Amino acid sequence: MSITIRHAEPADAPALRDLHAMPNAQAGTLQLPYPALGVWQQRLEQSGAVALVAEVEGLLVGQIVLHVEPNPRRKHVAGIGMGVRDDWAGKGVGSALMAAALDLADNWLNLHRIELTVFVDNEAALALYRKFGFVEEGRARDYAFRQGRYVDVFYMARVAGGASR
Repeated sequence: MSITIRHAEPADAPALRDLHAMPNAQAGTLQLPYPALGVWQQRLEQSGAVALVAEVEGLLVGQIVLHVEPNPRRKHVAGIGMGVRDDWAGKGVGSALMAAALDLADNWLNLHRIELTVFVDNEAALALYRKFGFVEEGRARDYAFRQGRYVDVFYMARVAGGASR
């Protein structure tokens, strides 16, 4: 099995909608059930967003997006969001996407800080982020409403070169 990473294209919108309609993808992200195709088409056209997808034998199995900050004083920062198809979790897709996104951030986009939020009970995502040098910077209580209850998130970030204060 070979994972191919490429830039997301407008034609990927239906596959991205289907990916984010899966139960685990919904539970691990801020996406709502029953995602509309138009929403995903608009997201692919967002300015300041660099979207990559992972494919295996033509099947879109994951996505990662760097949302580069538009504020000139924060142009060195990007937020990150990602999702992997439920049936492809634990098979290296997240690692391949993260490695590609961080290569872009470090070597092409001159991004110094990558930040994200992750649900505190998402052990697989926490392990992935820690593997790539992300550290917890704080916890937000009752950050989001998911499956009938409020859940906490960790704020995490990776600063290039491991710089910290």
